[in-house]
Amino acid sequence: EEAKFRSRNGALTHAQKFVGRISALLNPLTFVLINLATIALIYTGAIQVDAGELSQGEVIALYNYMAQILVELVKLANLIISITKALASAGRISECLEIESSDISGEKKFTSLSEGIEFKDVSFTYDEASEKSLENISFKIAKGKTVGIIGGTGSGKSTLVNLIPRFYDATEGEITLDGVNIKDFDTESFRERIGIVPQKAVMFSGSVRDNLKWGNGSATDEQMWRALRAAQCEDFILEKGGLDAMISQGGKNLSGGQRQRLTIARAIVREPDILILDDSSSALDYATDARLRLAIKEMSGKANVFIVSQRTSSVMHADLIIVLEDGAAVGIGTHEELLSSCDIYKEIHETQFGGGADDEK
Repeated sequence: EEAKFRSRNGALTHAQKFVGRISALLNPLTFVLINLATIALIYTGAIQVDAGELSQGEVIALYNYMAQILVELVKLANLIISITKALASAGRISECLEIESSDISGEKKFTSLSEGIEFKDVSFTYDEASEKSLENISFKIAKGKTVGIIGGTGSGKSTLVNLIPRFYDATEGEITLDGVNIKDFDTESFRERIGIVPQKAVMFSGSVRDNLKWGNGSATDEQMWRALRAAQCEDFILEKGGLDAMISQGGKNLSGGQRQRLTIARAIVREPDILILDDSSSALDYATDARLRLAIKEMSGKANVFIVSQRTSSVMHADLIIVLEDGAAVGIGTHEELLSSCDIYKEIHETQFGGGADDEK
């Protein structure tokens, strides 16, 4: 990727320098030509005036006509440049609009999850990428169980969970729900049963109620308060005035942790079969994070929860933990199993907890 970037950036730089030299040359050259033309016109006009063939006023009028024509020609040249840039931009926009979506919806309606989720040798490669972002990921989790996904930056954690709602389709292998390939489900009905909390907590201007209804438009106040309690939002929402409390654009009147908890509540109020928390507790203190994990644990039997995190404290109580490194699963198991069998997981845990058993508890 670095070599490809250097090559394309070098070609772009060369082209820009070439065009820049031409532009730098043409600007003074144009003015030189205009001035030479003015001198030639005045000289020729002076000869004609001296010969009595033209009057001085006619020469001045001719000079003004020529000046106006030259100004308009300069404007025309600038217009041609602008049109050329616009056509290039329009061509790129047209290319983007003509890209066919790979999100081909199946015909089978998805109603609810009854058995569980399975990844079968799933690999994924981004378009035009030279290497796989995920490679041969296989695991199976029953309904109501929690999956923790941990690994370093760029290890493929977010890519893995983004395959579940079909933001991307696996390039190899398959993902099944209750034994049915997710590609066979109707995408709209399938995504209605998924709650997602992205890495960046996004809030909209309006009341707390309005924001929660983005997750479930028909949610009752009771359902909203239940979701707020589960997401550890109840206290600060009550302080701000309850469900009618106003949220500014982007949630600027909330702290980072409050925004994250409110986005979690928005996903929970959906009462999904699959809940994806993509590093959504990074701004929470350990005590709040622990209470949130306990509340999510109480959802067992209702939803499959996928927790993406770089904290072992967030995933250590999961029923299954997947440790990723460079797109490969280097460890799959419970917290205790991985501490004894996966050096990478053990290193992450000891870095955060110091290796003490008391700290772990």
